[in-house]
Amino acid sequence: MSSPLEKTPLSKDGIAKLIADDIPTGSFVNLGIGQPTLVADHLDLERGVVLHTENGMLGMGRAAVGDEIDPDLINAGKVPVVETPGASYFHHADSFAMMRGGHLDVCVLGAFQVSVTGDLANWHTGAADAIPAVGGAMDLAMGAKDTYVMMTLFSKDGSAKLVEKCTYPLTGVACVSRVYTDHGVFEITPDGVRARSTYGATLDELRERTGLDLLD
Repeated sequence: MSSPLEKTPLSKDGIAKLIADDIPTGSFVNLGIGQPTLVADHLDLERGVVLHTENGMLGMGRAAVGDEIDPDLINAGKVPVVETPGASYFHHADSFAMMRGGHLDVCVLGAFQVSVTGDLANWHTGAADAIPAVGGAMDLAMGAKDTYVMMTLFSKDGSAKLVEKCTYPLTGVACVSRVYTDHGVFEITPDGVRARSTYGATLDELRERTGLDLLD
């Protein structure tokens, strides 16, 4: 059952806070490049959540500010970050071994499209001038026990990014378990996509705009 309609869509920080609150205590988590890095700023690390970065760090903290900034201490998106007590550093290959070996509980990734069956497309739009650079997205999407997506529900042209079938090249198949957007939070279930909450639009309005039979 979705929660009562909120009057306005969520901001990026609003989405990030929802995700941070939903990450289970004690989880090992990777935050993808882009919007997902905002989640670090809202995590209560006293819950024992440990952040991993694919460039070789375990124990990453929030974004660094002011005198905290160390140009050698960055996340995978080259954003300066702080370290938490007990943070460790290791080779890039070891970092990917953690990702591929099923050692991450949750990864949070951005997306161009997510299908109703949890397929993920987040690395290439297929445009001739786009730079094809998948990075570690495939390893994260398929290696983590749970893959959360953080994105806007609609593209700039108004088309839905939660779709019946992805039309962009896939990053992973049936890997997404939950989708966090500015207009709602959606669970990918065997029965279909369930709207957990909606923001700035009713469930019926989202059904009409996405063209999907969203479950309540």
